Amino acid sequence: MLVGIVGKPSCGKSTFFKAATLANVAIANYPFTTIKPNHAVAFLKIPCVDVEFGKQCNPREGYCTEHYRFVPMDLLDVAGLVPGAHAGLGMGNQFLDDLRQADVLVHVVDISGSVNEKGEPVPALSYDPVKDIEFLEVELDMWYLGIIKKGWEKFARAVMQEKGDIARALGKQLSGLKVTEEMVGEVVEDLHKRQNLAVDRPVDWSDNELLMIAVALRKRTKPMIIAANKIDISGAEKNFERLREKFPEYTIISCSAESELALREAAKKEWISYIPGDASFTIRNDSALSGVQKNALAFIQKNILDKFKTTGVQDVLNKAVLELLGYMAIYPGGVNKLTDQHGNTLPDCFLMPAASTALDFAYRLHTDFGKNFIRAIDVKTKKTVGKDHKLQHRDVVEIVAGR
Repeated sequence: MLVGIVGKPSCGKSTFFKAATLANVAIANYPFTTIKPNHAVAFLKIPCVDVEFGKQCNPREGYCTEHYRFVPMDLLDVAGLVPGAHAGLGMGNQFLDDLRQADVLVHVVDISGSVNEKGEPVPALSYDPVKDIEFLEVELDMWYLGIIKKGWEKFARAVMQEKGDIARALGKQLSGLKVTEEMVGEVVEDLHKRQNLAVDRPVDWSDNELLMIAVALRKRTKPMIIAANKIDISGAEKNFERLREKFPEYTIISCSAESELALREAAKKEWISYIPGDASFTIRNDSALSGVQKNALAFIQKNILDKFKTTGVQDVLNKAVLELLGYMAIYPGGVNKLTDQHGNTLPDCFLMPAASTALDFAYRLHTDFGKNFIRAIDVKTKKTVGKDHKLQHRDVVEIVAGR
């Protein structure tokens, strides 16, 4: 699972990344602070199933606090993208290529309008953040189109001469973007029905038809959620509401990455108790805080947490993976034993794609479990289920396999 963070320079991408991971990255209010992609571990927050068994789990990876399980995933912060990135402006080709393996994108937008299209500081509310969403869609679509068009005429002619399957051939060519043969086939068939695309004559496909294919495949393989960052700046809320009206197809979440970073760093130093995504925190060591720090924390509580019930960072990650992608957190366990050989309770939790079956989970645990699958057991209900049983978020599953 790889979540890519995108956006123009100085919109708060690296702050969001650091807030989510506490990784040591450079943060500055000038363009192209980030050149090489930053890669670190972030976490999804889910209500842990251990409370349903009256236990405290012991995660092998991630952690659990107050019966919230934090499941690890990969987060990638690429350098800022500017208009014309697909044509190489601002080293755009390199930065776009860094996103090839991303499963979902988080587009960090400066909702306060205090940074222009080049990432340069401007007075707050003087730049329209609507432009940021529009330009990034164009850059991603043109990036996909450029890959499709590379040697297209020769490619299309060869497919026709060899009487090959265009969906299979194009799916293979775009596999680096997580495009599959099935995806291409569905997109081409849809355009055939709606636009009368000549399925058997790819050499005759126009640039506009290729662009429609690129857009459709980009939306399928790089779904996007919007983090409306810097919501704490006066006037930003109006821009936030305007974005939601303008782009109803997107999930747009108000966000203050700077506030989340401050809270997580304070919690790490044990100055406060704070669970990421919560609507409040408690001060643990009042004497360790300066007057300035106390005022900053009070500002965050009053202007962010009381108002929006969250800083938005954890919400963005959860919604991107659990809602936009539809992934599920599944625990391996036994009806009669929830512990491993070392006595750890529910030590593992795996992220599984939407519509995963008991057999899919068996293979996820070990190839031999999948090959020798006999049955599975829903540990919560103690019911036996077959290999085609569809799993649900937060299921605990025992796999019974032969030898």
